[in-house]
Amino acid sequence: MKKNMILVVEDEKKLSRTLGEYLKLQDYEVLTAESGHDALRIFYQEQGKIDLVLLDVMLPDLDGYEVLREIRRVLDTPVIMLTARSSVEDQVNGFERGADDYITKPYTLEIVRLRIEAILKRAGKLRNSLEFGNISVELGAQKVYWKGKYVETTRKEYELLLYFMEHSNIVLSRGTILDAVWGYDYVGDIRTVDTMVKQLRRKLGDECDYIRSVYGAGYLFGGDDV
Repeated sequence: MKKNMILVVEDEKKLSRTLGEYLKLQDYEVLTAESGHDALRIFYQEQGKIDLVLLDVMLPDLDGYEVLREIRRVLDTPVIMLTARSSVEDQVNGFERGADDYITKPYTLEIVRLRIEAILKRAGKLRNSLEFGNISVELGAQKVYWKGKYVETTRKEYELLLYFMEHSNIVLSRGTILDAVWGYDYVGDIRTVDTMVKQLRRKLGDECDYIRSVYGAGYLFGGDDV
């Protein structure tokens, strides 16, 4: 199933990387640009495929308002402005130029996620569920079901299962899983992955054998009859 594609336009590299990695964990496909010209190049190159743009105002070449104006000349792709400019005049300026939402810095990643979901839902572009065999996941509510029965999971268990489902039938090393789900900066033991897999298996039940151990390699998520 196709992921929603988001273009992040942000010239602060650390912020761009943090935001991009977070959105990937939320099951979005992410493209990044560090300047207005790069943003427009990617936008035209991927024309019609980008579902939403997160757009900084203060960029090193074209400012965000100019980028927004060019986008609006072509498509009505949803655009959320992300900026340190917090005055009422700046916000009015953004909305008058066609922005769908306006978030001021500093912001929390959770707020950005909720705003994105609201805009995509309003635009009829939000992917609501993901299925694999007898497992189904409500992405917005972050709920897991096995054969239609709700399975209570922690946030990290949910993220691990989602990562497995998005990378089914691929052997994944523990290190790869740890980096993707816990983040590159995580300093815990790699056995954290084994512990979380054990918890997921227990909650999904003995009937579910999708999470398979691959000796000396890691894990593979799949099923012969799926």
